[in-house]
Amino acid sequence: MIRQSLKFRKAITGVCVLSLVLFVFLILNKNHTNEDIVNNLNIQKQADQRFVVPSYEENYVKIVKMQSDLNNQAENDSTKKELLETRSHIEQLEKKIALLEGRIPQKYPDVTYLGHKERKRILVTGGAGFVGSHLVDILMTQGHEVIVVDNFFTGRKRNVEHWFGHRNFEMIHHDIVNPLYVEADEIYHLASPASPPHYMQNPVKTIKTNTLGTINMLGLARRVGAKILIASTSEVYGDPMVHPQPESYWGHVNPIGPRACYDEGKRVAETLAYSYAKQENVSVRVARIFNTYGPRMHVSDGRVVSNFIMQALQNLTITVYGNGKQTRSFCYVSDLVDGLLSLMQSSYTLPVNIGNPVEHTIEVPGCRSTVSTSAAVEDDPSGAGQNIAVAKAHLHWSPKVTLKDGLQRTIDYFKEELSRKTFYNNQTYMDVNIKPHK
Repeated sequence: MIRQSLKFRKAITGVCVLSLVLFVFLILNKNHTNEDIVNNLNIQKQADQRFVVPSYEENYVKIVKMQSDLNNQAENDSTKKELLETRSHIEQLEKKIALLEGRIPQKYPDVTYLGHKERKRILVTGGAGFVGSHLVDILMTQGHEVIVVDNFFTGRKRNVEHWFGHRNFEMIHHDIVNPLYVEADEIYHLASPASPPHYMQNPVKTIKTNTLGTINMLGLARRVGAKILIASTSEVYGDPMVHPQPESYWGHVNPIGPRACYDEGKRVAETLAYSYAKQENVSVRVARIFNTYGPRMHVSDGRVVSNFIMQALQNLTITVYGNGKQTRSFCYVSDLVDGLLSLMQSSYTLPVNIGNPVEHTIEVPGCRSTVSTSAAVEDDPSGAGQNIAVAKAHLHWSPKVTLKDGLQRTIDYFKEELSRKTFYNNQTYMDVNIKPHK
């Protein structure tokens, strides 16, 4: 009995031990399984985080952004390509232009070479004007260095553009009412409006130009020791009582009339010139210029030659002021320039009449155009003939161009002006040869 009880107890103890071992094994296996599950879950979570499927809106935004980036890149590539092509095209054009410019040398009128002893530095005020530009042409062809000063009130750059860039030529845009400081051996003082419509347009300015401007030029001549020629006018004689007028005639001038700004301005200019000559020992020359015509006249000059030509060429009514019995003398511009040059080189210091002594009436018999008469201009001289005996005796000068030849050249010029459609102009209206500049 006791043995059976002991066997039963051993059996129970064994079962308990086995149960305990099994329980421990189950617990350990469960913990391991949980850890595996947790690890698997973590791994799956990480994988899910890596491969998250984006929403529809996010996909649309990304697609639009990608398309925009592609388009921008394509545009940039296209722009770069166009820029490269344009740059290459511009370089080719520049090469072609340079080649063409090299084949077409710049041309200047034929210029005489003078050594430094013979070459003069000459200042021409009003050098872009009608008379001044023709004077500049001759001085340049003679080989001198020329400085043109002009405020372009009536002057035009086109009159001297054929000299632009020449080593002997310089242009200064300046109003001589203000002081000017340059070096010069000779001064031709031509600056002033000369036609009635122009000098009447601003009478105070006209007076200033002929007084203050003349003072400035005489002061410059005194400072640098230059010889100066003052361009006076036949208007200093006013409406003369003596025909033709010698230099000794004092004139018949209305000091308060519409032309007085020019008449009296030139009379004061002459007085100033001889005052500087007496007081400051300035070497002066005075030219009393009569009616002059020719190429480069202003189309709105307002005097008889330009008026008649412009009206006739445009088939307009030709206007005669007054009864047509008044007389005028007409000197071609090249003759005038020769007279100015001769006066400057002479030793004669008193005023000299420069003009053509042959007088013509203003009547136009046999004219095919319609002619009308108008009231005479106030203070307009009834006659403008001059005595050029002094010029002949002391300058050995007299006009050479006939009225017929001069008018034909002037008509050709005005025809070209009326037909002009571009700025291009290779006509210098000079009787000189043109050669390539080297």
